[in-house]
Amino acid sequence: MRKWNLKYLKSSGITPYIWSVFSILPFYFIFQSSSTIAIIVGLVLTICFFISFRFAFASTRWPVYLWTGILIAISITMTIIFQFVYFSFYIAYYNGNIKNRAAFLTLYIIHLVFTTLSINYLVLLQSDLFLQQLPFIIIVWIGVILLPFNLYNRKKQDRLEEQLEHANIKISELVKQEERQRIARDLHDTLGQKLSLIGLKSDLARKLIYKDPEQAKSELKDVQQTARTALNEVRKMVSQMRGIRLKEEIIRVRQILKAAQIEFRGEREIHTSNISLFLENLLSMCMKEAVTNVVKHSQATFCQVTVEQTKNEICITVTDDGVGITENDGPVEGSGLAGIKERLEFVNGNLDIVVNNGTTIMMRVPSVVKEEQN
Repeated sequence: MRKWNLKYLKSSGITPYIWSVFSILPFYFIFQSSSTIAIIVGLVLTICFFISFRFAFASTRWPVYLWTGILIAISITMTIIFQFVYFSFYIAYYNGNIKNRAAFLTLYIIHLVFTTLSINYLVLLQSDLFLQQLPFIIIVWIGVILLPFNLYNRKKQDRLEEQLEHANIKISELVKQEERQRIARDLHDTLGQKLSLIGLKSDLARKLIYKDPEQAKSELKDVQQTARTALNEVRKMVSQMRGIRLKEEIIRVRQILKAAQIEFRGEREIHTSNISLFLENLLSMCMKEAVTNVVKHSQATFCQVTVEQTKNEICITVTDDGVGITENDGPVEGSGLAGIKERLEFVNGNLDIVVNNGTTIMMRVPSVVKEEQN
């Protein structure tokens, strides 16, 4: 507990000492009075002020107006009777902590008007005690004007940062959940089906091993081939989980197009700089999906892939000379474009499709620069 207190005092600077001085000051002004009744009234008002100040911080909705009204009334009374204007600094601090904008502006204006009127009233009376502290009163009056807005904006900024942090945590959890679901789908689609097939083929081979040995050998060969295919798919999944670079993906893209007898056009090597692994992995998946879409649906003879990086964005363009697609066509729904669009929107990117003697797919994302390590 002692360590926490020391840490709090270090982080808050001289603020606790300033408030301590302000808490002692009213008693100095009260005891300047020669009247016992005035002293008693001053002590009662001071005690009531601090109690009301405590309740004001614990209140919400309409009690905020009630407690602030009491605080303003006590402050004006202390200002007129004892020339003690420093309670207004407490109220200014409290006003800056009000979250509701309407309540903040209403109480701020009321407090500023009454404090200004009380100060002008004492200026007219020409009280010696008041004139002696005039420079400090001017500072307090400026504080009444500026402090609430400063605190209100700072508190608002803190709340926005807290909401942003909460949103980032939620997004991170959603990303993890989506990744788990994707892994589960991939495992089901790859290992699940392949292992089921291996099981069926193995049972069939066991039954045929004496009746038809040649057929049993053929079934076992299928089992072996299926197992190898499953192993390759698992390795590919693991590679994708580790993260795919664009320069690695462009090699696979060329291989896919070559296997489909589609001419590849574009740079054989991609040169990018300061892109996060997450963003590069996302772009690699989008590029692969777009090229796969060309192979499956376009009936094209060539496919051109270009990657351009500017200061503000990264753009990947996939162009083919195929039959062309539109967003209203049925095949689009199953072509993977929806998945590309979802991935791009997740990082504030966008997908554009142009159909003109073929199809051009443009994928743009903001260029998030990775911080250099010192």
